[in-house]
Amino acid sequence: MNDVKNADPKRKAGEQLPLVFSHDAASSRDDLLISERLAAAVSIVDAWPAWPSPVVVLAGPVGSGKSHLARIWRELSGAVDIHPELGSDAAVAAAAGPVLFEDADRLGFDDNALFHVINSVRENGTSLLMTSRLWPISWPVSLPDLRSRLKAATVVEIGEPDEVLLSQVIVKLFADRQLYIDDKLVLYIVVRMERSLNAAQTIVERLDRLALSRGTKITRSMAAEVLNELGNSEPAD
Repeated sequence: MNDVKNADPKRKAGEQLPLVFSHDAASSRDDLLISERLAAAVSIVDAWPAWPSPVVVLAGPVGSGKSHLARIWRELSGAVDIHPELGSDAAVAAAAGPVLFEDADRLGFDDNALFHVINSVRENGTSLLMTSRLWPISWPVSLPDLRSRLKAATVVEIGEPDEVLLSQVIVKLFADRQLYIDDKLVLYIVVRMERSLNAAQTIVERLDRLALSRGTKITRSMAAEVLNELGNSEPAD
């Protein structure tokens, strides 16, 4: 995903950079937009602490909603963030209560440290939620005992968001900024954008800032300009 700060430097002469305000998107359980591809992951979060196993992995591509669900579960369970690496107290935290390990495949971990975390969770009746782009079977695990523990985890896959969900997300993101745009413009954006929640957030933020800088409402030509900057000028496959 392109960083929203890396906007095209070739701005029109009449444009002025607006003041950047903080727009805190609503991210509670009640604000969660649920599609068919997200339903299983939402169900497992809602079912806590009655999980089928004490260790759950949410696996899905970037921008699929894993972090949003992790935040909801952390608030629900009171979980503590951990990173199982050498010298960490992750296993101690896991013995005391629910723990959350995000981006396990990206951040990496020490095999023995994660093994002890899972053992602490199992022995003390707590819970571990992990998020990852890949299924645990694809993680670079060399410790046989850890691989065995991961095979026993409940893995819930989250697919890429579909057009219906992306439309709802875009409408919500604009509403979070007190902006309301035409349904036809939403559809125009959705069929041309990268299918990820991160892309939706980037597009909405850029459009908001661009409209503020020009002192105009958000238009189709403005949306086309932003999509072109992000390399999404043609309808997505």
